[in-house]
Amino acid sequence: MALNTEILSRAATEARGLAMDAVQAAASGHLGLPLGAAEVGAVLFGHALRYFPEDPTWINRDRLVLSAGHGSMFLYGWLHLAGYDLSIEEIKNFRQLHSKTPGHPEFGETPGVEATTGPLGQGVGNAVGMAVAAKMAEARFNTKEYTIFDHKIVCIAGDGCLQEGVASEAAAFAGHQKLDNLILIYDSNDVTLDAMAKMTQSEDTAERFRAYGFEVQTINGHDMEAFLAAFEKAKNATTGKPQFIVSRTLIGKGIPEVAGTNKAHGEAGVKFVDAARKAMGLPDQKFYVSKDVYEFFAEHKQLLKKRYLAWQEQFSSWKSANPDLAKLLDRGIHHELPEELLARIPAFPQDSKIATRKAGSDVLQTVAEAVPLLIGGSADLYGSTLNYIKSDQDFDHSNRGGRNIRFGIREHGMCAILNGIAYHGIFRPSGATFLVFADYCRPSIRLAALAKLPVIYVFTHDSVGVGEDGPTHQPVETVNGLRVIPNLDVIRPGDPEETAGAFAAALSRTDGPTLIALTRQTIPIQNEVPLDARRQGVLKGGYIARKESGKLDAIILATGSELQHALNAAKQLGDGVRVVSLPCTERFLRQEQSYQEDVLPPACRRRVAIEAGVSILWYRFVGLDGKVVGIDRFGLSAPGGKVMAELGMTVERVVEAVKSLPA
Repeated sequence: MALNTEILSRAATEARGLAMDAVQAAASGHLGLPLGAAEVGAVLFGHALRYFPEDPTWINRDRLVLSAGHGSMFLYGWLHLAGYDLSIEEIKNFRQLHSKTPGHPEFGETPGVEATTGPLGQGVGNAVGMAVAAKMAEARFNTKEYTIFDHKIVCIAGDGCLQEGVASEAAAFAGHQKLDNLILIYDSNDVTLDAMAKMTQSEDTAERFRAYGFEVQTINGHDMEAFLAAFEKAKNATTGKPQFIVSRTLIGKGIPEVAGTNKAHGEAGVKFVDAARKAMGLPDQKFYVSKDVYEFFAEHKQLLKKRYLAWQEQFSSWKSANPDLAKLLDRGIHHELPEELLARIPAFPQDSKIATRKAGSDVLQTVAEAVPLLIGGSADLYGSTLNYIKSDQDFDHSNRGGRNIRFGIREHGMCAILNGIAYHGIFRPSGATFLVFADYCRPSIRLAALAKLPVIYVFTHDSVGVGEDGPTHQPVETVNGLRVIPNLDVIRPGDPEETAGAFAAALSRTDGPTLIALTRQTIPIQNEVPLDARRQGVLKGGYIARKESGKLDAIILATGSELQHALNAAKQLGDGVRVVSLPCTERFLRQEQSYQEDVLPPACRRRVAIEAGVSILWYRFVGLDGKVVGIDRFGLSAPGGKVMAELGMTVERVVEAVKSLPA
């Protein structure tokens, strides 16, 4: 079908008008990309993309990720014109309270938005993750008779995105993995926010991406025929390489006073909007869309509907012919778990004395068998994090069905890619590294929490118990630093059975990410605490590990490897001491108030908490009258046990702290 350049040119002009009017009305926003890339948007939404506005979560749609999320009015304008449930009133409410058009695209808030973007480069990583998931879906669900997955992942990025390291990590991974279903459109306009791009970069970006393993094309982004030709070539490429289109554009096109300069990036052009609209031939009416443009997109929607219904018919036939695959796909989409997942995990031997990372490895093998769409990955640390799914193989360009992803030493890229797999919506992604390197992952973890993505992080070497590697590898502040991220569950299990509960808790959670922090050093199994109490207690975040046999006199709270010290201290202190295991404060604080008070009675103010990390957050639970045995300094290089003892992670310190509390 020929490209209707006449009507799409008009649509591009009117999309520019919507962006200018919205930013002007909000007195806030970014005009540069929406104006500069308008022709690209017209071709994508008016001709080239596979989508259906009435079913924005259609599993075989092309995904378009706007990594340059500051240009959100580009996306909102085209979603409105394309017929998504995004009214002109919502466009008028750009950046206003509770609108569907927030300042940067937010997943779940706006139909058609595929990822929460804004921090630059994240969308590139997300798109790579979607491309991985799409390849996995093709391998698992397509058959000789039926191709139900064949969509493309399209990402629009700017200079700022490609300067960020996370994009480089993800792009290198994509090239190595030969993700030929990925099309990265580089909106190349020689501008960053502060200055012209030449002030901060001089590399040949096209050659850089060729070196990564991409196939590269360069075109004039305002020439719709040229862009479509490049896009179709990329979409139908047989080179086995991801695709990179350098789309040369004029930032802020349409406002001559700022066009082509860094001033066009933000809202500096707002004061020239009225004159610019007039010069473009737009009427005085703000938020104007012509009848012809609306009618064109209504007709295009009918064409998209025919393709969508044809796919649905094929999908129905596929389901009838492949009921087991259809059931698996449905369970993946709805994040359904097998019944009694926790009961499927064998109990650990009562004489176990193993690291929780090893316990986690054992648990993972069972849950991976029960949850076949669970994916595992590691940032070049499988031999240490022990999270390799042994029953399966590596995911790579020769085996798209593999469940183990080798991300290389790319922690930030790994976590952005995990987010993309979760956004795709079928697989449950998990990834591993050392806990101290969560600081390399934090922006992606934060976005997973913000976007409510059910990602699982299996981060090991969780404390100064790491030992000889020293303070650079000992995450004293990291656990509490992660606990303050809203909507992130951090679980630090205290023995193998709590580790089993941690994996069950993580898999059962579908409205946000979970991080499981595991030890490098061996710790004893806590047989004196009933097995069910340990497993089920983790699901609630906290529980009574040792109940006092006399009048309640004091409570010791502990988590992770320090649980053993709390239990041993209680034995020395007598019958009136309760021990509370609190492996996940976030889950605990979501319980009914009555449960929280049953576990931690407000009347008992003699409380001590112990954790091998900074102490500040524990005062929420011990109060002003309590004490915390923690580590408010960096660690030491020595054998782990000696470091623990030197820094006060001992039974004796706990006993001393409890005895020092006023009666």
